[in-house]
Amino acid sequence: MAKSKYGFGDSRAVLAIPDYRYFLVGRFAVTLATQMQALIVSWQIYQLTKDPLALGLIGLVEAAVFFSFALWAGHFADRNEKKRIIIITQVLMLACTGALMVISRDPQVHVGWIYGVIAFTGLARSFMWPASFAYSELTVPRLIYARAAAWLSTTWEVGSVAGPALGGILYAWKGPQAGYGVVALLLVAGILSTLRMSPLPPVLKATLPDRHDLWVGVRFVFSNQIILGALTLDMFAVLFGGPYAILPIFADQILHVGARGLGLLRAAPSVGAIGMAVYQSYRPPLERVGKTLIIAVTLFGLAMIGFALSKNFWLSMVLLAFSGMVDNISVVVRHSVLQAFSPDHLRGRVSAVNGIFIGSSNQIGAFESGVAAKFMGTVPSVIFGGLMTLITVVAVAWKSPALRRLKTLHKAT
Repeated sequence: MAKSKYGFGDSRAVLAIPDYRYFLVGRFAVTLATQMQALIVSWQIYQLTKDPLALGLIGLVEAAVFFSFALWAGHFADRNEKKRIIIITQVLMLACTGALMVISRDPQVHVGWIYGVIAFTGLARSFMWPASFAYSELTVPRLIYARAAAWLSTTWEVGSVAGPALGGILYAWKGPQAGYGVVALLLVAGILSTLRMSPLPPVLKATLPDRHDLWVGVRFVFSNQIILGALTLDMFAVLFGGPYAILPIFADQILHVGARGLGLLRAAPSVGAIGMAVYQSYRPPLERVGKTLIIAVTLFGLAMIGFALSKNFWLSMVLLAFSGMVDNISVVVRHSVLQAFSPDHLRGRVSAVNGIFIGSSNQIGAFESGVAAKFMGTVPSVIFGGLMTLITVVAVAWKSPALRRLKTLHKAT
């Protein structure tokens, strides 16, 4: 593990670790590229089909492939050198982007070809996810896990704001091929940064009988009260509480702000999250970690209820930004808990389970939002989601006293 010349109380301690610095740069480039590509693909498919179901199939195809391979990919990451896995998957993603560039030469391309490329992208992501998180967790000292998680969250949030905006501008200006070309350049930048990282061989425990067991990560997560509680809180908050899939209805029918207002509403949570992530990267290490997580998710649920009841655009913006801030606290705490309590030889498999939790909450949460809005109404569905988030907080706090009492991650074993 690389040493830092800065003290653990200094935020620069994270960036002073060369391998983690190269990792962050590469991850930001890849995040920016994937967010751009997601926007370009969705708009391209919509222009070809004018079918909302075709848009839903984008996430379904990628998620189905990701879930199918996630556990095996986590096992593979634990058993093999992680830098090599990251590079290979990034090269595969670059090849997929190249395929989209070629396909886009035909303005009437059959969308089946695009879905096929999306499936291969999901396959690459399923292997990159656990290898990347295992690498990041094994390159920083335990005392700065939370700061590392904050920097990691910041790169993702900035990429999630800038990527779609840049993708939309390029698509409108030069069309999909130009957009995919910039995506390819960003992926190349990510690969070059990853090449600068040091190799990270597997942490093996040959005497363990579970070293070939794909399900050991699942059993570990469900046997660890703290990890399971943190993942459950984060998953159900997004699953029930996130109104993002139905924001167009709020923009059109409730707040009456149109497409431009919709763009601001979509950006608001990420703007709040970026501000909180930067703050957390400089603040003192978290104390009373468990209570902090519980309070953050509680505030998220209350913010969603407030947003549902708001009829004022700017108040809605503030509430969404606030929800992004407290959600970022949840993300940082969850990632820090995973880092602190996952054994080194299981980090890939535990990260794969974490990926399934996150993927489930995002994809199924969007589906849940649409179904609830259809049968309950837009505003009642978001209020219902906020209330379910609060019920989840009470249930997890009651069933997971170890998480509730968790004060610090410094002494986690």
